Amino acid sequence: MQLVTTSLRVSLVLMALCGLIYNLAVTGIAQGLMPHKADGSLIEDSSGRIVGSAHIGQTFTEPRWFHGRLSSIGYAADGSGTPNYAPSNPDLLERARQSAIDWQAANPAVPLGQVTADLITNSGSGLDPDISPEGARAQIPRVSAATGIPAAELEKLVERQVEPRQLGVFGEPTVNVLELNLALQALASNS
Repeated sequence: MQLVTTSLRVSLVLMALCGLIYNLAVTGIAQGLMPHKADGSLIEDSSGRIVGSAHIGQTFTEPRWFHGRLSSIGYAADGSGTPNYAPSNPDLLERARQSAIDWQAANPAVPLGQVTADLITNSGSGLDPDISPEGARAQIPRVSAATGIPAAELEKLVERQVEPRQLGVFGEPTVNVLELNLALQALASNS
């Protein structure tokens, strides 16, 4: 009986320590050091309404918006992932071919050779909110035609939204599509 009592006490102490105290400490530290990130890196529009997260992409299909990467899961954050096809898989090749055809139909002013891979392929998670600066620039003719904003202004807008490599060496420069479209919305309303 003493062994059972000791086991229960140890279990309760460990549950309190690992299940409650540790979680409260980590949450408190995160809220103190980086509250925006701890709360999900939420993005607000000009009226203060939360419109998304900086870490989860959204689907933009209208010609007046910059489009993000493809997502085979519809950017559903509750189940990230994408089919893990080998580069030689016929399904992947067909999906990429169809994506290129769809992209070319929506962007006839841009030669297919200027389409970056990130515009016609999924990310590993299916949630990637970013595209390459080149991918954003390739969409300028379509967005300019749809909004009436001169291409030169859109080029400047894209340049202001480019996030450089992390610490100057890690990763590639990126553009967050939601933040870019919010900046585009502000530019359009000010024009």
